[in-house]
Amino acid sequence: MLILLIAGILFPGTACRKDSPLPPRDTGGGGPALAEAFPEELGLDRSWTGDLDGMVERGVIRVLVVHSRTFYFLDGARQRGLTYDLLQEFERFLNRKLGPRLLPVRIMILPVRRDRLLPALVEGLGDIAASNLTVTPHRLRQVDFAEPFVTGVDEVVVTRNEVPDLGSPEELSGRIVGVRPSSSYRASLEALNARLAGAGRKPVEIIDVEEFLEDEDILEIVASGVLPATIVDRTKASFWVGIIPGLKIHEKAAVRTGGSVAWAIRQDSPELKTMIDAFVRGHRQGTLTGNVLLRRYLEENRWARDPAGSRDRKRFEKVFPLMERYGKEYGFDPLLLTALAYQESGLDQSRRSRAGAVGIMQLKPGTAADPNVGIPDISTLENNIHAGTRYLAFLRDRYFDDPAIPPVDRTLFTFAAYNAGPARVARLRKEAASSGFDPDRWFGNVEVIAARRIGRETVTYVANVARYSVAFRMLANGFHRGRERGASGTKRFP
Repeated sequence: MLILLIAGILFPGTACRKDSPLPPRDTGGGGPALAEAFPEELGLDRSWTGDLDGMVERGVIRVLVVHSRTFYFLDGARQRGLTYDLLQEFERFLNRKLGPRLLPVRIMILPVRRDRLLPALVEGLGDIAASNLTVTPHRLRQVDFAEPFVTGVDEVVVTRNEVPDLGSPEELSGRIVGVRPSSSYRASLEALNARLAGAGRKPVEIIDVEEFLEDEDILEIVASGVLPATIVDRTKASFWVGIIPGLKIHEKAAVRTGGSVAWAIRQDSPELKTMIDAFVRGHRQGTLTGNVLLRRYLEENRWARDPAGSRDRKRFEKVFPLMERYGKEYGFDPLLLTALAYQESGLDQSRRSRAGAVGIMQLKPGTAADPNVGIPDISTLENNIHAGTRYLAFLRDRYFDDPAIPPVDRTLFTFAAYNAGPARVARLRKEAASSGFDPDRWFGNVEVIAARRIGRETVTYVANVARYSVAFRMLANGFHRGRERGASGTKRFP
């Protein structure tokens, strides 16, 4: 019944030129791939269990994370958080260590439920699990851990203010405490219950809360009075007690002391472990970078104070119904359309470029008025989205209507042509074929030629669309449900 009550509480860029007449003039161009947007088509849903050398050959390291207002969250369409920033630093560190390469090895962030972090890692669906994981004996039987970022971590009891101070963890005997089943907190409570049983005392009544709830979510439930108590790492508890009113930390009732937090990797991955260990030594707690990041998210976290009020999110909610309408009409994923528009204009219909591009999709009026598009007035939001989507469909159907091109790559080539022009992308495909690459594949093939011939602008353009697509997909799938309880009337997206 308590779980039902908990569930009830929690669930009530830069503009690019487009030239006219069609096709547009080449504008030149050049990261992480669109794999976040197309995990199945690009094989990210398939098992792979190699070490770092294989990851370098593949050009990607898949990192499993969970959504959290401290470690990985959205600020509108932008990904932020302590884990996210560390991963960006790790990507730079890794590529410096590997030396000059035409295309960098990319960190591919894959959000999952917390109870899927370690199983997905073991199954080969990710290469690193990076979401504030405490090293425990049970977990060490499944995975390996790199050197810890943080040591000396205590797991403390948090209740409402009116609960009398607890003098020891044993005073939880007979009390109700809610934690996630997959958490180290539950293992700590089970160990406490073993000690209580040995002393002939009542066990802690452990309530398993839903896995999609992060520590801060559970703390909000405790503050509401629905759940009597929970367990949280002391550092996180100290931060969130300053944000969520009505909570108390019971300093003397730590159920685990001296814990370590680290990234998990598969067992028998010595090369990856060596690389991460070297990175951690310059970025752990106590280093300059580590302390800056910890302070940013565990002391000064302005995003935690207003997690759902960003301008980007409001714009997303305004434009998404139109993206759905025209995406369906012209055969495009509406979230990818939204991501492309965000790359072009930040979802700002008032945007005007020096080259004369207009609105959210950054089209030139002449391009929109061309007979292949036929929407001369793009001053309004709907007409601008309609014209941009119809233009994308024109590019796709005129230049990439070849059954040999997989559907996902048709989209990728279309996006590249929207940025660099279809004539240039056609030349890149021809050169790819003559150079021994597959002209019908973007990643690792035509993408390589694009990086050689026109630099990284177009490669980066497609990559950014991918990143924003992940963010919008998270928004649309309800990753912020429960963080909008005060925003009555805000539309939820399927």
